[in-house]
Amino acid sequence: MKRQQVLDKIDRAWREFNDSFTGLTETQMRQSGVTSEWSVKDIIAHVNTWEEEALKYLPVILKGGRLPRYSDMYGGIDAFNALMTEQKRTLTLAEILTRLNNVHEQLIEYLQTIPEEEFRSGSRIQKRVRWDTYAHYPMHTQAIHTWRERLSEKNS
Repeated sequence: MKRQQVLDKIDRAWREFNDSFTGLTETQMRQSGVTSEWSVKDIIAHVNTWEEEALKYLPVILKGGRLPRYSDMYGGIDAFNALMTEQKRTLTLAEILTRLNNVHEQLIEYLQTIPEEEFRSGSRIQKRVRWDTYAHYPMHTQAIHTWRERLSEKNS
């Protein structure tokens, strides 16, 4: 896979993710129950967290370094997700959206600096980018769409 193909996949999935919550009111975005107890705001913060993780660890991967294990550091991915969600819960929706867009922009800019050969299929860089972006966003896009459908049915 080439860098531009990766960037195109990210862009497409990113737009779909953003479209999934476009038009919701702030009250709706703060309503829990979209995914378990998470709200749309929590999901946005979660996606932001994983892009931050990508920015943190892609340089380590690029240098051939070893990544710390979430199980060792936090007790697992679920524990990490819960901790980060709780930490970001105090942020306003405006702060979350600003962070989301700023970090995404930084990530795209960073990806453009990575050597083309690092995007080969199966590389550590390519896997991390996929997990934290274009394979990750659609799960949450679908959850928001499903929740919106339930909301719509409930209100009709």
